[in-house]
Amino acid sequence: MYNIIIYLYLLGVAVYSLFNEKVRKMWRGERDAIRVLREKVDPKARYVWFHAASLGEFEQGRPLMEQIKREHPDIKILLTFFSPSGYEVRKNYEGADIICYLPLDTIGNARRFLRAIRPEMAFFIKYEFWYNYLHILKHRNVPVYSVSSIFREDQVFFRWYGYQYGRVLKCFTHFYVQNELSKTLLAKIGLTNVTVTGDTRFDRVLQIKEQAKQLPIVESFTNKAQKVFIAGSSWQPDEEIFIKYFNEHRDWKLIIAPHVIGEDHLQQIEKMLEGRKIVRYTEASSDPSALADAEVLIINCFGLLSSIYHYANVTYVGGGFGVGIHNTLEAAVWDVPVIFGPNNQKFQEAQGLKACKGGFEITCYEDFEKLMNRFDSDSSALEEAGHQAGAYVKSLSGATKLILSDVTL
Repeated sequence: MYNIIIYLYLLGVAVYSLFNEKVRKMWRGERDAIRVLREKVDPKARYVWFHAASLGEFEQGRPLMEQIKREHPDIKILLTFFSPSGYEVRKNYEGADIICYLPLDTIGNARRFLRAIRPEMAFFIKYEFWYNYLHILKHRNVPVYSVSSIFREDQVFFRWYGYQYGRVLKCFTHFYVQNELSKTLLAKIGLTNVTVTGDTRFDRVLQIKEQAKQLPIVESFTNKAQKVFIAGSSWQPDEEIFIKYFNEHRDWKLIIAPHVIGEDHLQQIEKMLEGRKIVRYTEASSDPSALADAEVLIINCFGLLSSIYHYANVTYVGGGFGVGIHNTLEAAVWDVPVIFGPNNQKFQEAQGLKACKGGFEITCYEDFEKLMNRFDSDSSALEEAGHQAGAYVKSLSGATKLILSDVTL
């Protein structure tokens, strides 16, 4: 049944690629992957394979890849992606020796792919459970590790109808999971090769903090400002809430890094900012004088957000009024409180931040107004919330070291 579904999916992707540029990139990249491997693989080298579905999973695998390279410079890293949103952003990542798409999980693709690379071991990040790849790896006695994985009761593995597909989990040499619940669920289906190590993202955001970029434009904008609010990865429902508040509280400097930076969305944001002096980041890059008396800075480019959070007194992470919140840890690591919308239940780090009172859920404008008024009037409450957020991140670091101390290279 799994293979039938995969072939139907493959047909659907082929058809949809005719009409969608993102899918077309993925389709072409997957078909080209075997050729890339045949051209680039050094048959005498030792390869460790990391697979990440997209950008978020890449960030979870990155600390492991970089630690392996530091400790074993003779080992080469193969990094594969499923999604163009991961591959297109990180296709030039210097920490991997070969980067390509992972061909869809047919038996033929899996055989050709593994024949071309012959990895010594493989790391699958978080939710990656490719049935044919994993069974062939097991058949070849290649150690396979599931890293930063997290399991929930509603997943197919723990349903009566998921027994057949659930056998894929027996292909893993070891699971390095994020929490005790995941360990308990795996034990219920007979899997005890499990260690609770936490999430490698905590290590990654601490690395990002250490390597943060100096941003003269943001420094100039926030210079001498006592109150700076930074919204990252925001969508329209988020912006409608916080912009309304700051249109009434103009003593705050406001930095907005929207998730979508298309011109239509940028103009929409500017229209909501009633009479405020606004400057876009690219505009200030070419003309720093544009920052004079600016009240709002809009980040209309990518790659800066994790460093920008450094300048905040309060942060907001978007997506919580849609499919789910974005990366809260990138903000929390800077010892600042993090606000987000209600769709956060499946994000363990958001639950942790709420529990330690470093993260705050809002469901409407009134929630946001009440919270911001408290932070605005009570500096000690603001400072304590920021301290708790930063302490939470630090307390859960160390997964990378725990995993690699247990893996023999």
